[in-house]
Amino acid sequence: MMTRPSNRSLAAIIGSVAAAGVLALTPLFEGTVTKTYRDQGGVLTYCTGATEDAQWGRTYTPEQCKAQLDRDLARHAEGMMACIHVPMADGQKIAYTDVTYNIGVTAFCGSSMARRTNAGDAGGGCEALMAWNKIGITENRGLTRRRAAERDICLRGLE
Repeated sequence: MMTRPSNRSLAAIIGSVAAAGVLALTPLFEGTVTKTYRDQGGVLTYCTGATEDAQWGRTYTPEQCKAQLDRDLARHAEGMMACIHVPMADGQKIAYTDVTYNIGVTAFCGSSMARRTNAGDAGGGCEALMAWNKIGITENRGLTRRRAAERDICLRGLE
């Protein structure tokens, strides 16, 4: 599933409470690096986990990184929201936007997270986050911590 640039703000897509949560969570796990680098999976990356149009040796300002993150989160949130067809709590929107930013819209929309959520199993969708803690076939401690944090946020507010 190709994601196109969003013309809407993150808050317009997922709501202001969820947007504030994502803007706090994603940089915490991604970090911000103002030069291009290879991430743990070998993907050319820059700023706060951005990969689109990455160019080796380029340097970015903090303002450019913030603007890139805003655009990227909005684009990923829009893609995530397009494949979830049931109402979600803010915690689900925060967790699912963060994981979608990390794994991509296509992977999220084809995941058990999306399938379970759409089937009405909100808790099961949140628990399915834990399956996405590997680089290749190897479990990654950082991803395990990130998925546990996303799961906890996702489950918060569910009844």
